[in-house]
Amino acid sequence: MASPGASAGQQPIGLSDDDAVARQKRAAARAAAELVEDGMRVGLGTGSTVAHLLPALAERGLTDVSWVATSPATEQAARALGMRPRALDELDGLDLAIDGADQIDPLGWLIKGGGGAHTREKIVAAAARRFVVIASAEKAVEQLTPPVPLELVRFGERSTLRALVHARLRPPPPGAGTGASPRFQQSPDGGLIADYLGPVGDPRELALRLSATPGVVEHGLFAPEMVSLILIARDDGVEQRAGGKREA
Repeated sequence: MASPGASAGQQPIGLSDDDAVARQKRAAARAAAELVEDGMRVGLGTGSTVAHLLPALAERGLTDVSWVATSPATEQAARALGMRPRALDELDGLDLAIDGADQIDPLGWLIKGGGGAHTREKIVAAAARRFVVIASAEKAVEQLTPPVPLELVRFGERSTLRALVHARLRPPPPGAGTGASPRFQQSPDGGLIADYLGPVGDPRELALRLSATPGVVEHGLFAPEMVSLILIARDDGVEQRAGGKREA
């Protein structure tokens, strides 16, 4: 799912282009849906592009697929379409996982986690033999830019933020929660969602630094070796980029 600053450094998408972006998302989703066959165990990501994937999968009429959802929102949407997600631990790995991205650079590095589910998304991607990323054209960028989503442990959150220097907790989306509204966005598992706002520079170096910071559960930088295939939909078709993941 796109994060608040996912298109920083890119040409803004105007309102007149919304339909074109939606068409591209549908095209990428349909291309990925064709990769799913009966008998597979499939991880389902989170976000606006995956929202197009779910009906494309439902239209396939598959009857013997084990689905795993990365967020309550995806699980609810899948169930509404007659798909019944299972817990990841009930399955012996996954054959395929499909998810969107906020940014994709030329080397295949991703920024993910605009919806705050990047920890689950990364677990599912790592558990899959193949991880396929789907995106509309504006998600392809020359260089990754902030924000980079983070999930933090609640204990010692201020100490963690001081150590990160360029980070802040993310306010909840409008209408989140019931009764007393939460002060900050939470992950599906109760962690605090924050955004790293400093320079990205070398994504691998930043990923190592974020992972080494005590209190950081997970970050939204996905390395090329996690990805099997990237499908980027443009007005003239769907571009295929090979990822660096080697199938077991």
